[in-house]
Amino acid sequence: MSRRNYVIARYEKDGYVFEILVDPDAALDMRLGKPVSIDKVLITDTIYKDARKGLRASEESLMRVFKTTDPRKVAEFIVRNGELPLTAEQRRRLIEQKRKQIIDWISRNCIDTRTRTPVPPQRVEAAMQQVDVAIDPFKPVEEQVNAVIKALQKVLPLKVAVSILEIRAPAEHAHKVRSTLSRMGRVVKERFEGDGSLVMQLEVPAGLQDTIIAKVNELTHGSGDVKIISTS
Repeated sequence: MSRRNYVIARYEKDGYVFEILVDPDAALDMRLGKPVSIDKVLITDTIYKDARKGLRASEESLMRVFKTTDPRKVAEFIVRNGELPLTAEQRRRLIEQKRKQIIDWISRNCIDTRTRTPVPPQRVEAAMQQVDVAIDPFKPVEEQVNAVIKALQKVLPLKVAVSILEIRAPAEHAHKVRSTLSRMGRVVKERFEGDGSLVMQLEVPAGLQDTIIAKVNELTHGSGDVKIISTS
């Protein structure tokens, strides 16, 4: 691999600076939790204090900060926890992935305040193209949606909402339905009828209404029933 095809990953602690030369794509894969060998990440196993000047970090500094002088262990720590610069293409790709995740979250958790119905992903995406909102490729979706929703509300009447659904399932499917749906929302109340059938109320993000209905139909082979009690 050409030495020109690298980025410098950096970690700083207690006044010490550590830098390594890494393959940008392999390093990003490792940072994102993919199973990548550190040998595929590293251009060289040298730990620098200034990579551009070719100045190596001392063993004393490595021991003080990392409790080891093993360059592969140190390098993996730096890749996972330090500063990892992104190439322009990587940043574009990650932002696009995060943008789609945010659109999906909003579609599942928000309603149109005029119709009180979930907002389709296509409408959210179209609205995002009309507003100026920054997307952080590494910040969790939950930490970004409030700012995005505030921006979208300039062109799209939406708000975060939850729905209470009442689900009825015949006895032969009751336990499977209860087990599955309890992982998809908050059980408000439930009871088993004398014939063993299940009646439960489930609180879910408003955008999951159709998903819950489809899941009940799937689990009960069409014999179950879902009623929307409220959306707020």
